[in-house]
Amino acid sequence: MTLSEIRAAAIAPAFALLPARMNSPQAVAMLLAIGLQESGFIHRRQIGGPARGLFQFEQGGGVRGVLQHPLSRPHALAVCDARGVFPAAPAVYAALEHDDTLAAAFARLLLWTDPAPLPAVGEVGAAWELYVRTWRPGKPHRDRWDGCYARAMYARAMDALKEAADAR
Repeated sequence: MTLSEIRAAAIAPAFALLPARMNSPQAVAMLLAIGLQESGFIHRRQIGGPARGLFQFEQGGGVRGVLQHPLSRPHALAVCDARGVFPAAPAVYAALEHDDTLAAAFARLLLWTDPAPLPAVGEVGAAWELYVRTWRPGKPHRDRWDGCYARAMYARAMDALKEAADAR
């Protein structure tokens, strides 16, 4: 899938399930960059590891964390209800592999739990730091991040241009 297709098929529907204040260009850039970094938007099952979904959540940390964190819990419960998923870590974890909207919503909610504001679009270093704080990758690959983030910004810019042209 292209990044535009990911935005349309997973990220936009996820944002529709969340409060409007969670939808921003910064959030889109982060989700696209994280998805590229984690799975390349190809693998819904981590190669040689336990993570699931396009954003590569583990059951114990990421899924359970979003379900239990006081800032994300009410929204996670609403998303689970809307997606028909029992709001328990094992059920969400299993569903993430096949439900890209659920995966995008949980990815956005994990970012929501961080006390710092989302970095401005283009702040690649700050975006990396947020990713590392929230995803806690076992083997962080900083050397890949800049390219993933640049692709995310480019895709977002192209989509904005297309939206502007369509509005004419």
